[in-house]
Amino acid sequence: MDTPKYFTPAEVAAHNTAEDLWVSFLGKVCNLTPLMNQFKGDALLLPIMECAGKDISHWFDPETKDVLKHVDPLTNCVRYYTPRGRFVHTPPSGPHSDWAGDIGQPWWKDQQYEVGRLTTKARWIRVLNTLTSQEQRLQVCSEETLDVILERYLRYNSHARSYTWKYNAACLDMNKTLDENNVPDDDMELEELRLDRDLFVPALLLHFNDDLTEG
Repeated sequence: MDTPKYFTPAEVAAHNTAEDLWVSFLGKVCNLTPLMNQFKGDALLLPIMECAGKDISHWFDPETKDVLKHVDPLTNCVRYYTPRGRFVHTPPSGPHSDWAGDIGQPWWKDQQYEVGRLTTKARWIRVLNTLTSQEQRLQVCSEETLDVILERYLRYNSHARSYTWKYNAACLDMNKTLDENNVPDDDMELEELRLDRDLFVPALLLHFNDDLTEG
């Protein structure tokens, strides 16, 4: 199986309109744009639209992976708990003429909407080209290998594969993560010391090899 693609919260937040709507929950990142198009104009989309680009894990029970439930104080029946308002694929609190119970897989359980995973820790790095002295800050996912980080960097340097990547004079293993390459993440320690994390972003150095790659 392919390695899951990871996204930072900032990348999810960029998809925050009805025409391009992503959310994250329980570690998943879902593109709900097709759902928006399918139910366009339906008032049941409003709670989802209000949370476009955000994490909605608090809507769900992490054990059952289903929407949270509670006992309805009016009917004394167990119902989905939707304090922001009922949304698509959640049943009404009582009998309703326009509710079709056979909806199949609700969107929060339907894998067709899943586009990747939300990183457990986003971190910043600096990529310094020693040939041109160009420096670029990148926010990356802690689960990503250096090869994936290189893919992120290609938008700034299309010849990035023509360089050897190093940290503290040691060549980096492009098949391993930053942690596995002993590139430290000192965010928690810096926060405890009340130091500015932006002043201690680790720098990866790119050393030019050749120019045989195509831009």
